[in-house]
Amino acid sequence: MQLRLYDTLTRGKRPFVPLDPNHVRMYVCGPTVYDFAHIGNARPVIVFDVLFRLLRHVYGENHVKYVRNVTDVDDKINDRAARDYPGLPLNEAIRKVTEQTERQFHEDVDALGALRPTVEPRATEHIAEMRVLIEKLVADGFAYVAEDHVLFSPQAMNAANSGLPRYGALANRSLDEMIAGARVDVAPYKRDNTDFVLWKPAKPGEPSWPSPSGIAAPGRPGWHIECSAMAWKHLGEQFDIHGGGIDLVFPHHENELAQSCCAFHEARMANTWMHNGFLQVEGEKMSKSLGNFVTIRELLADWPGEVLRLNMLRTHYRSPIDWTLRGLEESARTLDDWYAVAADAVGDRPAEAIVEALSDDLNTAQAIAALHGLRNAAVSDEQARGTFAASLRFLGFLGQSAAEWKGRKQQASGIDPKWVEGLISDRAAARGRKDFKESDRIRDELAAKGVVLKDGKDADGKPVTTWELA
Repeated sequence: MQLRLYDTLTRGKRPFVPLDPNHVRMYVCGPTVYDFAHIGNARPVIVFDVLFRLLRHVYGENHVKYVRNVTDVDDKINDRAARDYPGLPLNEAIRKVTEQTERQFHEDVDALGALRPTVEPRATEHIAEMRVLIEKLVADGFAYVAEDHVLFSPQAMNAANSGLPRYGALANRSLDEMIAGARVDVAPYKRDNTDFVLWKPAKPGEPSWPSPSGIAAPGRPGWHIECSAMAWKHLGEQFDIHGGGIDLVFPHHENELAQSCCAFHEARMANTWMHNGFLQVEGEKMSKSLGNFVTIRELLADWPGEVLRLNMLRTHYRSPIDWTLRGLEESARTLDDWYAVAADAVGDRPAEAIVEALSDDLNTAQAIAALHGLRNAAVSDEQARGTFAASLRFLGFLGQSAAEWKGRKQQASGIDPKWVEGLISDRAAARGRKDFKESDRIRDELAAKGVVLKDGKDADGKPVTTWELA
């Protein structure tokens, strides 16, 4: 079946045709490592993890390269370092902050069931590539030096008329609209208000490097050039997919595209631009001022990572998502059921219905609907159970055994399984002697603790009682 993906630049779903089927390449903007990642940051992590899994399934694990960068030079990092380690030199403090925060990010996204990308480049390790790109842009007239800054000129790009894309095409805005709708730094050394920084002087004590384009004073890169340089280093002048949140379309991705296309005189940077929709919490935009700002780490204290993952994937990636407690509870119940039915079954390949759903612009909502159908077939058919389990693992679920999953719930509830099993044994004895009053009393005692009993028969037709937490 043909994989089709929605391209932000052309505003439509198109068949995905990689530049090289033996070397499929994807770049996704990663974290700025200054604090714990919030739940909105988890959405692109999970969305593009599913796409990574799908591409590996279609083209082979060794034929897909996924790059997700780490931004480790930023004003927020500098501020956090100065605040947390006032007694250390700033550069040493910055290293402590970035290393700790990157470690926390990995712990959190690992818990969400996300595979590690093929490469996770750090911005500060690619200053040489940034300098090369900046020198090329200046030499070709797309950028200029002013008061120890290097600035990119969208006006020069649009005037070039040499097969380059129009600046503003990705965001679908004109230059005038972008000036009106954006917070533009006004500076006397700019030729035009839309010009943006490629390189800037470093403040005293800040991290700095030798500047490009003949600038004597040391400086530091702008945000946008970092991703252009890392994508070029690890994926080449052109690659297949560039992803990120919808909030990055302008200015970040627009500026990335402009820099890379002008540096290499190409009509495209990525053949497909993909963006996930916004996330709000209980119907409101997430913000610290509203008190609904929640980190992945805080949610993981109350919910398994797979519950967060399922809750995210129930909504199509391009649609806005409303993150609610009710949704988390429903996702938790669904996973409890899926773990019980799959019960550690082994399967080789995911169901075609799952792959088909994901091949339609990563339609995870349709894939989950297909999982419910597979679940019903798996109850009474061992082969179907294997396919169901393989499909769940393909989507990043069943990271634990069924016993571990059930044990987690028991541990979280404070229920001692031995105590429950002892009462079930006592109840079975009471039922054997037809003491139904005592049998009911034990059931009620367990129910009061949130333990639900299920009476049935084993393969030999003998009575058996299982239990689960309500």
